[in-house]
Amino acid sequence: MRTATCIAAMLLLGVATLPAQENDPDNGEAGGGSLPAGWEIRTDKGTNQDQVKFVAMGQGYHVTLGPRTIFYREADAAHGAYAATVTFTQTQAPRHAEAYGLIFGGSNLQQDDQRYSYFLIRGNGQFLVKNRSGSETSSVSGPWTTHSAIQAQDASGKSTNTLSVEVGESQVRFLVNGEEVYAGPIDQFQTEGIAGMRVNHNLDLHIDGFAVEQS
Repeated sequence: MRTATCIAAMLLLGVATLPAQENDPDNGEAGGGSLPAGWEIRTDKGTNQDQVKFVAMGQGYHVTLGPRTIFYREADAAHGAYAATVTFTQTQAPRHAEAYGLIFGGSNLQQDDQRYSYFLIRGNGQFLVKNRSGSETSSVSGPWTTHSAIQAQDASGKSTNTLSVEVGESQVRFLVNGEEVYAGPIDQFQTEGIAGMRVNHNLDLHIDGFAVEQS
């Protein structure tokens, strides 16, 4: 009887936790898979690129997806001192807090040993700086951190933020809307290589002013 009671309790616990474990699949997007001239993408899983819609729109681009993806051009390789900048407008609230931002120092981006550093924000007003080496990632800035410089999403899920990564001789600075939110010694990051963008799961973003400028 005691065993039956324990099994029943475990079953009830499983039912109770189902909503927290509810699956959140990548959303497919009609018209995905084609890219503006010069751009390349890679999803985290290396598959489902047809679920990534990335199109030129106005003076910028619009992305709707789908799987976590990086976007880059070989022409945006940078070395020494440089700055990468982009303005993102999150057009609607994702189901969960999802991140987007800049990558830099990218190399072997279509290979198993891909490497880059990246600077992310998300709609709840938080930021994170990380490194990727192959399939492994590690945080440089610590846990997700709230900063007043980041415009959090409004009631409709919309927010606009300009992100910049400034690579100098001895340190790398990370700015949102012109205000520094983090800085670290240059040897903590991958800085030599391609700069681009990263957009996470099921986001809808408008992108303006992406640029990489050598100092």
